[in-house]
Amino acid sequence: MKKRIHVTIALFLAIFIVNSSCPAQNRTVSTGLEVLRESGFEALKGKRVGLITNPTGVDRELRSGVDILFRAPGVKLAALYGPEHGVRGEYTAGEIIGSSVDPATGLRVYSLYGSTRKPTKAMLEGIDVLVYDIQDIGSRSYTFISTLGLAMEAAAENRIPFVVLDRPNPLGGVRMEGPLVEPGFTSFVSQYPIPYVHAMTTGELAAFLNGEGLLPNGVKCDLKVVKMEGWKRDMGFGETGLPWVPSSPHIPYASTCLLYPATGIIGELYVASIGVGYTTPFQTFAAEWIDADSLAANLNNLGIPGIRFRPVHYKPYYNVSQGKMVHGVQIHIINEKTAPLSLIQFYILQEVHKLRPGKDLFSMCEPSRLEMFDKVCGTDKIRKEFTRTFRV
Repeated sequence: MKKRIHVTIALFLAIFIVNSSCPAQNRTVSTGLEVLRESGFEALKGKRVGLITNPTGVDRELRSGVDILFRAPGVKLAALYGPEHGVRGEYTAGEIIGSSVDPATGLRVYSLYGSTRKPTKAMLEGIDVLVYDIQDIGSRSYTFISTLGLAMEAAAENRIPFVVLDRPNPLGGVRMEGPLVEPGFTSFVSQYPIPYVHAMTTGELAAFLNGEGLLPNGVKCDLKVVKMEGWKRDMGFGETGLPWVPSSPHIPYASTCLLYPATGIIGELYVASIGVGYTTPFQTFAAEWIDADSLAANLNNLGIPGIRFRPVHYKPYYNVSQGKMVHGVQIHIINEKTAPLSLIQFYILQEVHKLRPGKDLFSMCEPSRLEMFDKVCGTDKIRKEFTRTFRV
């Protein structure tokens, strides 16, 4: 099953790679939102629209898609639906959100991160088409992927067309890393059997979930993807000409997307700081008991492609080790094309274990954190195999 899905994704993406092999130089990308506007909002004319979005749903002039569709001629924006962090991005990670009224438009805002994470029939009443416009970060455990799939499922069940306004994958369209989600480990942070780093744009991901029957019971929605113009698979986000809007409080820059898969999994253990709660989210690994200079030297001696480490010392403002001095390393990505992103955290754990074999992070954490670690990995095999040898 795993091999079939990996091959299927590779074949699915090959269609796009054939037409996306030119070097990325001086190119400007138009997002699905901008392409939709250039078409005169043709796909939404005369329809009552439900918009699933957050602050990342902007054009290159940073105008919100909410405001654009609210004023679009011939389009009736009827309701908003917010993922984790909310439509306007005002909520913290994991905070349960209730439904509300958007103060800028007066529209009803339905929460998809509260009592339900899937639009209900009542939420969709009076909606002719659901539109999804959210910037993803390219890693499976980021919850917007689950919001996308669950909304597609609801659209299929209620026979409502579903439109995805495509946006770039900030990790590019070539890199795939990490395991698939195994049976028994499906969760909101690992909803679908795709690699941890999946190489798909938002529109490609929607088309893949729909086309391969990966929604529950194989249901399929009436899907339309408004594709980008000018995007190529080899592009980093900085080459797109698009502005980056923080996709969540701890992803302030496009470059943070590269660090998220590098430390996000071990961050689930909650026994060491990964920079969340400080000025370097997902960029560090530090604890009160780590020898920063030795750890940095040992990691650099490994010669991991595209990566350098430097010793750091800081006091997190909140989260793990709040107000305490921690010591460790900051990860510097020198070459994002060659860096093995999702393996970096395991190299760190390997070298920490060599320096302090008595500090087994997996034994130090709460059982619930081990469960979350496995959910994010999509399997317990990684944890069990790694803790057997503590070697990558």
